[in-house]
Amino acid sequence: MDRLIVSPSPHLHTKTSTKSLMRDVVIALIPAVLVSVLFYGWSELLVLGTSVASCLLLEYLITKYLLKKPCSLGDWSAVITGVLLALNLPATTPWWVVFIGAVFAIGVAKMTFGGLGQNLFNPAIAGRVFLLISFPTYMTDWTRPQGFVGGGLDALSGATPLGLAKEGGVAAVESLDYMDMLFYNIGGSAGELSAIALIIGFIYLLARKVIKPYITLSILATVAVFSGIFWIINPAEYTDPLFNLLTGGLLLGSIFMATDYVTSPMSNMGGVVFGIGIGLITMLIRYFGAYPEGVSFAILIMNSVVPLLNKWFHTKKYGRA
Repeated sequence: MDRLIVSPSPHLHTKTSTKSLMRDVVIALIPAVLVSVLFYGWSELLVLGTSVASCLLLEYLITKYLLKKPCSLGDWSAVITGVLLALNLPATTPWWVVFIGAVFAIGVAKMTFGGLGQNLFNPAIAGRVFLLISFPTYMTDWTRPQGFVGGGLDALSGATPLGLAKEGGVAAVESLDYMDMLFYNIGGSAGELSAIALIIGFIYLLARKVIKPYITLSILATVAVFSGIFWIINPAEYTDPLFNLLTGGLLLGSIFMATDYVTSPMSNMGGVVFGIGIGLITMLIRYFGAYPEGVSFAILIMNSVVPLLNKWFHTKKYGRA
């Protein structure tokens, strides 16, 4: 009996921590960040710098002077919010608009609920939607700034591929090259620039076991099936599945924001239902809504359903029937 040690839980320990998980997410975002900076240049660097610095500063001030808690910047969550917010904005966004978005993301969507682990909505998505509603002119300016590479490409001053499809139908996007969409899609927010860069980040997160694939894959599968059905019924009016998978913020949202630990369901089955809901709402907005894109709205709506999904699909406690 002298060899028995009685201690409180946890009894199992691991090297994985909030800090290490968040750091891996930042690493996974590096390909998308590099591509956006290379092709959008100093303008994107300004957006990224303003967003990350603002999120860090705001979280520090709110934690120290309003919540009276220890500094939480070491968990890297504010950095992720800053990077994701920047990638969800056009590279031409003025710095003061970026700052307002950071105020809403950190001050309202995150810290108002008590900080990391307690927020109901994904902060970066909430900040992006707030800016889209409040400053639609800045949030829909798709003029391509001069970048460090690709300077010979024409600037895109009109609509994004999804915008073209919304305004002119399938005929307006028939000339688009899907290989360009995969490697270099010059329409939309900075994070939508390269599908392949986002996929590389997704593979890294899976390899590091930071996320499970069921949420992301259920979103993508739902979008593919939904758009495929409508495309088969009327290909002259509805865009095909590959177009919907490669354009807009679908990959960015499904890989990096829908999989957020805090704002997604805890169970696997709940995550699948969560992903299906995001995919359905996204396509309903794309095909029948006023906005050409619906990923951000879909994630926020399904974030609000997560408490119910956790209740309906909770894991049975050990020893319970």
